[in-house]
Amino acid sequence: MNSAFIQHVEAELAGLRASGFFKPERVIASHQHADIRLQDGRTVLNLCANNYLGLAGDARLIEAAKKGLDAYGYGVASVRFICGTQTVHKDLEAAISRFLGTEDTLLYSSCFDANGGVFETLLAERDAVISDELNHASIIDGIRLCKAQRYRYRNRDVADLEVQLRAADAASTRFKLVVTDGVFSMDGTIANLEAVCELAERHGALVMVDDSHAVGVLGQHGRGTPEYCGVQKRVDVTSGTLGKALGGASGGYVSGRAPIIELLRQRSRPYLFSNSLAPSIAAASLEVLRLLEREGVGMRSRLQANARSFRTAMTAAGFTLPEGEHPIIPVMLGDAAVAGRMAQRLLDHGVYVVGFSFPVVPKGKARIRTQMSAAHTPQHIDRAVAAFTAVGRELGVIR
Repeated sequence: MNSAFIQHVEAELAGLRASGFFKPERVIASHQHADIRLQDGRTVLNLCANNYLGLAGDARLIEAAKKGLDAYGYGVASVRFICGTQTVHKDLEAAISRFLGTEDTLLYSSCFDANGGVFETLLAERDAVISDELNHASIIDGIRLCKAQRYRYRNRDVADLEVQLRAADAASTRFKLVVTDGVFSMDGTIANLEAVCELAERHGALVMVDDSHAVGVLGQHGRGTPEYCGVQKRVDVTSGTLGKALGGASGGYVSGRAPIIELLRQRSRPYLFSNSLAPSIAAASLEVLRLLEREGVGMRSRLQANARSFRTAMTAAGFTLPEGEHPIIPVMLGDAAVAGRMAQRLLDHGVYVVGFSFPVVPKGKARIRTQMSAAHTPQHIDRAVAAFTAVGRELGVIR
């Protein structure tokens, strides 16, 4: 063992703890619900899950997953192009395409893998990718894997996007791809996809949207930011996850123009070299899409009502919240140590949240990111606001 390296790592960890940037894990000993049981036996209100529609613990999904186990087994022990495609995978890809209104879909083990497999496959040295500065880490890492020229524009700044598109034009690039999150997960802000698509079309660029925090949540039918912004037919590639609103398990996808998806099926490395999505998850995800057709309007209505109620009450209590309408609602604190202490004290008050600080968010912009769910009741919202108010006063965050 290299003792000097271990000492270096221990010093790095000590520095993280001293600066307030250390991120401890908490252990849940129950299903994912609005109220969850921790390993120590406490039951607390969960305000930091991506369980937007409240489906993660839904008995109907659990039953669908069990039936998937009976029908298809635990797993296929292989990558799909060798011997790993089952009918349930093809059924789910077709169902996602119908739901999103796209031509074809390819499943991945996660959306991180999906984003990691897009850019290297589609773009070469003569091409350009133009990326929003606050895009998810998976997009950033995926872009690093490709040899295309890279341009970055300020978050949701369409004027700067045009500057970068002009720079790519001046560099005589062959193809250009603009990529953005549909919803930016740390702030809950929504991309202006209408303006993005208009600029992309003007400059002959393709458009890709990572819609992980929007599919199932935004749009009249829950089809995400392209539907919400009225640009469904103008987006060329969409990536997303099955691990948030769509059941909360794992798995991701890329959906879009059929030739693009077919090329990914042939060359995308995370698809070609990773095992197939577990068939039980695929079976449960099919049930999610059926539920959305029948009950999605009611789920989204409850979710939106909870978000409005929490925003209104927290603002009235004196907290600083960014404006917005997405169920991601950051409580801005600034100081990383304060965010960590506040998260711990809220847990003592029976509210499970996590403090976010650098490098997850920029330095000086530490926060507690809360996330509403359709599973929350008005009583849950009242409990949460009361706990935040008590702890906020205790720590001097509000008066």
